[in-house]
Amino acid sequence: MSRDHFSMNAFCMLVYGIFFFLGGISSADAAQQPPDPTEQLRPFIEKIVLILADPDLQGAKKHVQRREKVMLFASEHFDFHEMSKRVLGRTWQTLSKDEQNYFVTIFTSLLEHAYIDKIEGYSKQKVEFKSQRIKGKRAQVITNIVDTNGIITVSYIMVLKNDVWKAYDIVVEGVSLVRNYMSQFREILRKEEYTSLLKQVENKVTELDSSDR
Repeated sequence: MSRDHFSMNAFCMLVYGIFFFLGGISSADAAQQPPDPTEQLRPFIEKIVLILADPDLQGAKKHVQRREKVMLFASEHFDFHEMSKRVLGRTWQTLSKDEQNYFVTIFTSLLEHAYIDKIEGYSKQKVEFKSQRIKGKRAQVITNIVDTNGIITVSYIMVLKNDVWKAYDIVVEGVSLVRNYMSQFREILRKEEYTSLLKQVENKVTELDSSDR
């Protein structure tokens, strides 16, 4: 075999190797691309709207049943653990695992009432998905709720966990649900112990549960 022929074969192998390597990188990058947060959020929002508009779930007597259906789907798309961690701030780190888990449970119950109360009037409005921003494993999906009275902007702040985008904050017209609770809890914790805050949250949940009956 001539030296020129050998050189040509080596060159071809080198070129092939480069393309193969670059192709491998491209395929790996494609495989690592996160799922689209809007496309994961869209069917959830559409399902919630259907539940709220369901004729069989209308009226005050069906409020609890309606809320349970909404929260069943919300639990799959909301990260209540992350929400709880953020609203407590540094206090979260001082709690044991059992205490953290209990706070998640009781705070989720509080959010059930807050979230359902906010969205129950949105069953007949049109939801527009306007834009999204992705930075690593964090994302923001911006939507508009449109009706004859105007437009309400609602943003979902999300985190990617196991290829699923989960919301850990909702921002309505610039007001963050998590920051609102964080501010309230921080003020209480500045003056009182965590046990006092927990008792107040428990009492509020009991009060709201009683009003549903």
